[in-house]
Amino acid sequence: MLDMATPIERLAYVGSRNGPRLKRLDIRTIKDLLWHFPTRYEDYSQRTNIGDIKEAGSVVSVQGEITDIKNAFTWKRRLAVTEAMISDGTGWLRVTWFNQPYLERTLAPGIKVSLAGKAALDKKGLYLSNPSYEKLQANLIHTGRLVPVYPETEGVSSKYLRLLIKRALPQIPKLNDPLPQTVKDKFNFSELTTALNQIHFPQNQKEAKFARQRFAFEELLLFQLRALRDRRQLQTLKAPKIDFDKNLVGSFVKSLPFELTTDQRIAAYEILKDLEKSYPMNRLLNGDVGSGKTVVALSAAVQAAAGDYQAVFMAPTEILAKQHFSTVTSLLNSQFSISNFQINIGLLTGSEARQYPTDELTDEKVSKKMMRQKIAKGEIGIVIGTHAVIQKDVNFKNLGLVVIDEQHRFGVEQRMKLVKGQRDANIGKEPRHWDAQSPALLMPHLLSMTATPIPRTLALTIYGDLDVSLIKEKPKGRQEIITKVVAHRKRKEAYKFIEAEIQKGRQVFVICPRIESPAFNSNYSLPTTNYQLSLKKLLWAEVKAVTAEYERLSKETFPHLKVAMLHGQMKPKEKDETMTKFREGHYDLLVSTSVVEVGVDVPNATIMMIESADRFGLAQLHQFRGRVGRGQHQSYCLLFTSSDDSLIGRRLKALEKTNDGFELAETDLKIRGPGEFTGVRQSGIPDLAMTSLTDLDLIKKARLEAKLLLKQDPTLNKYPALLTRLSEMQRLVHFE
Repeated sequence: MLDMATPIERLAYVGSRNGPRLKRLDIRTIKDLLWHFPTRYEDYSQRTNIGDIKEAGSVVSVQGEITDIKNAFTWKRRLAVTEAMISDGTGWLRVTWFNQPYLERTLAPGIKVSLAGKAALDKKGLYLSNPSYEKLQANLIHTGRLVPVYPETEGVSSKYLRLLIKRALPQIPKLNDPLPQTVKDKFNFSELTTALNQIHFPQNQKEAKFARQRFAFEELLLFQLRALRDRRQLQTLKAPKIDFDKNLVGSFVKSLPFELTTDQRIAAYEILKDLEKSYPMNRLLNGDVGSGKTVVALSAAVQAAAGDYQAVFMAPTEILAKQHFSTVTSLLNSQFSISNFQINIGLLTGSEARQYPTDELTDEKVSKKMMRQKIAKGEIGIVIGTHAVIQKDVNFKNLGLVVIDEQHRFGVEQRMKLVKGQRDANIGKEPRHWDAQSPALLMPHLLSMTATPIPRTLALTIYGDLDVSLIKEKPKGRQEIITKVVAHRKRKEAYKFIEAEIQKGRQVFVICPRIESPAFNSNYSLPTTNYQLSLKKLLWAEVKAVTAEYERLSKETFPHLKVAMLHGQMKPKEKDETMTKFREGHYDLLVSTSVVEVGVDVPNATIMMIESADRFGLAQLHQFRGRVGRGQHQSYCLLFTSSDDSLIGRRLKALEKTNDGFELAETDLKIRGPGEFTGVRQSGIPDLAMTSLTDLDLIKKARLEAKLLLKQDPTLNKYPALLTRLSEMQRLVHFE
C-alpha cells in the first residue's frame, strides 16, 4: 500500500532523475500525483477497421498485428524513421515514428498492437504518423479508450503520467472522504477512491464529467466554508464604531469639483454604514477603471479622521502613493472646511515623507523620522504610503480605517501586518482606542479597492468573505475611448495616426506581447510545448521583447521621437523615475511590459498601443485601455494582432463594441477561465476548481451546503476529514 504522503521519488519509474521534473508540476507526493487531474481527454474509444480508413485528417483508433517493421535514416533531415505495417484482416496500414529506433525491437513482427492517431496521405498512400501505441492487452491506457491528457513539463509527458497514475491507483489504501455522506447522497457523488479512478481513466465522457464535477464541488465547498467561517470569525472581533455624520460627509461632497455618480453615492453609503458597526468592516470596492474609487474611499477616511481616528491608504508603488497624496490633498482643499476641524495628511514611502497642509512655518517635505513621530502621536489623520507604512517602526495612535489599493497586489501576510500589527506595538501602552469592555485591541476597518472588474461567480467564491460594493458608472463628462483592432496590413496607417497625435503634443503607451509559461496553457498564449520555462527565463524573455520593441520604434519607426522603456527587471527607483518623466512629458512614447502601473494617471497620454493583443485576456486589455482617457483629449486604444485567426478577431472585436469592464470580464471568464484574474493563477487554487468558477449553479449549491453544514456543526468537528482538508486548503491558497 502507498501512503498519500510518500515522496514521489519512491514510486517505481521515478527516482532521482524524474523526481525534480515532476516537482516542476508541483508533484512531490503520491497525493500530488493522484490529484494532478487531466485537462482534457482524447477520445480513442471508437475502434476503426483499417479497411474503412478512406481519407486523411481523420483521427482513428485501430488494432492489429505488426507484419513488418524496420528503421531508416534520412540524412537530409537527420532523423531516424521507423516504418511498420499493421494488418487487422480488413486491410494493411503503414505507420511511421520519428527518432524512436528502439521500436524496431519493441514492436517486432507478430506482436499485436493498439494505435491511435491522425491519418495522413503521401505519395505512397494513407498512413499513420507518430501515433500513440501500446501492445494489445486487456487494460489499455494510451489508446483504445478515453485517454487523459495532463498538464506537462519538459521530460514529463502525459504518457509517462498515465503510466505512473495507473500503477499507483491500485496501491492506495481506502481514503478518508472529506465530503459528508449526506452530501454525496444528495448529489449522487461517487466515493473518493472511485472518483479518482473515474477522473483519470473514465469509461466514457459522462463518467469523466461527473467525476470532475464531484472534485470541483469539493473544492468549491471548501472555499465557501472558508469564506463563511472567516466572516463569522470577523464578526466576533471588536472594531471602533465610527458614527456616520451626514452633515460632515455632505459638506465634503459639496466641496468636490465634480458631481458624484449614483454608484459612487451608493458605495460610499454602504461603507459609511459599515463603519458604524461594532465589528470590523471587510469590504471590497470593485470599480471599473476610471470610475472614481479614490473619492469614495476618501469620504470614509474623512469620516474616520473626524471621529478622531486615523485612516491609512496603502498603495503598491511609490508613484501610485504619490498620486493618491496629490489627489487627496487637492480634494481636501480650503473649500472643504468645518469649524474647528482640519485633517492633516501625510505621505510616507521608502524614499520620502510629506505633509499637508503647510504654512509659512512648515514645509511640505519632512524627514521620515518626523513623519513617523507625528503618526505615532495621532497628529496625521490620513496617512498615505507604500509598504513603508507596515514597517516595525511605524505605529499608529488610533488606527480606525485601512484602505488598500489594488488589494490583490498584496500578500496575506502584508495585509495582516497592517490590520493586526498594531496589537504588538501597543501592548502595555493602552492607546486611546483600547476597548474598556475587552482586553483586546480594537481591529481597524478594512476597505480593499480594485480596478479589475470581477465577475459575480468569481466574487462569490474567491472573495466570498468580503462585502462587495460595485461602481460601474463613469464620471460625467468623461469621453469614451475609441478602440480599434489593427490588422497587420493596416500597421503603417496606424503609425501615421500615432505620429499625427504626437505632433499635436500627445503621448503614447506601447505594451509588448505577453510571454507566458506553456504550463499555464491559456487559450491565447504562446504555442504550448512540452516544456515549462522558469520564471526567471520568462522575465528575461519579456525584457528582451521590450528591448527589441524599444529598438525598433526608436531607431526605425519613430527615430525622431523620444522613446523610453519600462520592464519588470528594472529597479523600483528606475521604474518610478521613468514613469514620472513620462508623466511630465519628457518622452513621447513609453514601451512597457504589462508592468505598467494600474491607476497611474498620465492625462496627456491619449493612445494605448498593444502589440500582439491576442495574447492578452479581455480583462487585462481593458485595464491597459484605462491608462488613457484620463484627460480632456479624445483617447484611443489600438489592438495590433499577431494572428489572422478569425476567432481571435471576434474576441478582440468585443473591446471595440463596449467600454464596460464588467461585461468584458464575464466574456473573458468564459473564454480564458478565472486564472487570468487578479493573480489567481498563482494563488494555489487547483486548476479544476478554477475552471469551475464559471459554473454559477455549482457555486450556489456548494454555498448552500456550506451554510447547512456550519448551521448543524459550526466547529465541523463531526466531519474530521472535511476539517483536515479545510486546514490544508487554508495553508495552500493565498490571494496576492
